[in-house]
Amino acid sequence: METTLGQKATITAQHLINGQWLGEADTQRMNPARPDEPAAFSPSGSTQDVDAAITAAAAAQPGWAALPAPSRGTILITAGNLLIERQTAIAEDLVREEGKTLAEAKGEVKRASDVLRFFGSLGWAATGEVLPSGLPDTTITTRREALGVVGLITPWNFPIAIPAWKTAPALISGNTVVIKPAELTPLSATHLARALQDAGLPAGVFNVVHGKGRIVGDALARDPRIAGISFTGSTNVGLGLQEILNARRARVQLEMGGKNGVLVLDDADARKAAQVVAAGAFGLTGQACTATSRVYVTPGIRTAFLQALVEEAAAYTTGDGLDGGARMGAVVSKQQFEQDQAAVRAAVERGATLLHGRYDGDTNGPLFFPAAVLTDLPMDDAAVTEEIFGPVVAVLEVADYEAGLAAINNSRYGLTAGICTDSLALATDFSARVQAGVVKVNRPTAGLDLNVPFGGVKDSSTNTFREQGRSALDFYTWGKTVYTGI
Repeated sequence: METTLGQKATITAQHLINGQWLGEADTQRMNPARPDEPAAFSPSGSTQDVDAAITAAAAAQPGWAALPAPSRGTILITAGNLLIERQTAIAEDLVREEGKTLAEAKGEVKRASDVLRFFGSLGWAATGEVLPSGLPDTTITTRREALGVVGLITPWNFPIAIPAWKTAPALISGNTVVIKPAELTPLSATHLARALQDAGLPAGVFNVVHGKGRIVGDALARDPRIAGISFTGSTNVGLGLQEILNARRARVQLEMGGKNGVLVLDDADARKAAQVVAAGAFGLTGQACTATSRVYVTPGIRTAFLQALVEEAAAYTTGDGLDGGARMGAVVSKQQFEQDQAAVRAAVERGATLLHGRYDGDTNGPLFFPAAVLTDLPMDDAAVTEEIFGPVVAVLEVADYEAGLAAINNSRYGLTAGICTDSLALATDFSARVQAGVVKVNRPTAGLDLNVPFGGVKDSSTNTFREQGRSALDFYTWGKTVYTGI
């Protein structure tokens, strides 16, 4: 499909450095639902671009931190309002470059807006404590100070929500930011940047550098002016960043992979449990670190649950996210599409039964991958242990509750976990003993409220600082204790 100069201008992202939009687009991103249609153009950042962005952020940081917190909050709230005003246009761009449905994209833009407004409101909240001292005529107070300049490295699957939920706590705390968005989704981060700029954010406070992780991300991690990096992405890349940052004692926050399990017990309602699992596994095309990817069922409910799950999977029809009729949009890229197909094909070749789905789609056509339900797998099968990051769920039988809990905990990951049961006692026991940062009882593993802490354990996270809610402020600040004699 030929793109006119006018059309190209509307879907072209640039670097934002010290308030200036810079960089010539040399990378083309195609629409995964319409392979002949360009979705976005963006520049490839260099180490020089990163240096310029950090220099701008370092120069702007003292003035930004000195601005009263309510004034910083006003800018965030205004930016959040602008996102809502522009919600449809932003969501349509998001669908074209990432693939999800328009309803999901609109929901994500609203989440980004809500995050900005939530953290903006904290500009008026009390911070620190006043504590008693054992010394006479002495008052002790605590306060939080900004880290300085922080780097953010964000993924493609929530291309405006994740940048927002990293940016907002950083900015309200008085930090300045250099962000490297995902290469596949440059427009979504551009929309966030424009909203912040239009809301009155001073030049240099928020900077965007597009490009490859091995260039832009590596330069951010190694620059001594970057006080900390918050990263969301694959476990292998995250652990590599951690080594670099630990070597220079910089702060690091990692949110990485997941292989999230759900335990379905005999006392659960089979249809409701299938709906919970399907929403967690197939919503957002399964492209979420919190997606359900393995299910353990006890013998008494196995047959009814599998039948219901297959029916639910069939209801997740695929199609172009902008057309309105599909429940699942396109897979984000040809590489991810091939990875999904290869994972299902290999499981079947190893003896698994594919109850729903297929793995013979055309990799050169629209990247629609139907919901896949696998069963008859051993506990150590790769489809059970390794993250696929697509709408694929493996269902395995376990003898009882204890066996199911042990199976869920037997994983290198620990992001989210769920249980479907009518037993309050077992739900409570599961919540206490499961090794996961987020626990869902009779609810899908995917999805989280913005005002609560989010993060995992094991190889899903650094398990130090949590994202979202007021807990998110901890990563972007350091504590100070002040003694004042009267």
